[in-house]
Amino acid sequence: MYQTGEPHFRISQLERKPPRPEFTFPKVGKMDRFTELSLFIQVAERGSLGKAAEALGMSNPAASRTLASLENRVKVRLVERNTRRLYLTRDGQEFLERARHILGELEDAESALQSATLNPSGVLRVSASLSFSMQIIAPRLPRFHQLYPQLRVHVETANRYLDMIDNGIDVAIRTRELEPDSTITIRRLGMTRRILAASPAYLANRGMPKHPRELPLHALLLYVYAKNPNELSFTCGAQRESVTVHGLLDSNDGQVLRAAALNGHGILVQPSYILYDDIVAGRLVPVLDEWELPQLTINIAYPNRKHLSAKVRAFINFMVDEFAAHEYERKWTGRM
Repeated sequence: MYQTGEPHFRISQLERKPPRPEFTFPKVGKMDRFTELSLFIQVAERGSLGKAAEALGMSNPAASRTLASLENRVKVRLVERNTRRLYLTRDGQEFLERARHILGELEDAESALQSATLNPSGVLRVSASLSFSMQIIAPRLPRFHQLYPQLRVHVETANRYLDMIDNGIDVAIRTRELEPDSTITIRRLGMTRRILAASPAYLANRGMPKHPRELPLHALLLYVYAKNPNELSFTCGAQRESVTVHGLLDSNDGQVLRAAALNGHGILVQPSYILYDDIVAGRLVPVLDEWELPQLTINIAYPNRKHLSAKVRAFINFMVDEFAAHEYERKWTGRM
């Protein structure tokens, strides 16, 4: 490590120490500043210009010129020496901390860029609801594996939001606007309507509701993890209507409700992304489609880290691109 103290003699001919300036870099420099800072830090830590040059693979004359270039640019003496050791001046000690910070930030930036371009490998642990996993993630995994053949995916299906740290989750798909945990970062994927739908057979037998107030007269299939599942708040232009309902069938999984609806068991309330294909195919029919329930925000969540791993970055970018390419938000927020 470096030492401080009065040297026996100075390297240069400077006899008078200039005032201590603020350390700012000019816009143009003749030598590589990365190398200059690296050399200066090595000199400070090793106490020898020769050892610093060896650590960086430089010749001693090149190291001497690099250090001189740095001191000329900042216009202050940073290093002095006696017959046995190099010493940092008081200005050099102050500059050392700033140099370490600058070099660390530069190295971090380069690492982040490099990690984004590397072919990710290992296991990516993804958490999502069973419905989202079945209908959105699973059909896209073949393409994802084509793009990233060395990356294996583990999908943890859960309709409640798992603790990402405790469960070792890398990324999670969640339908809520905000995360109560400040250690979780979210990136918005899109919006989706919540809609009501039933099979043609059910509607032929029980009739199509004309107004939300008629819903208590029907068999409803309700998702128990929805916010206030027994209270449906509708809007239609300036009209507002809140209806208290009770389910003929309640479930904590949307696929159970979807299967029941397809079999003519009742009217279900689910996000559009779960029902879209069934409605397009005519297996289900929208109910009260002119009335709006509060929409859901679909986010991809991941733990805060200084830098994202390559595998997490790859999956996030892949999902964002897929949502854009398939225009999911336009499909899932439009009238059915």
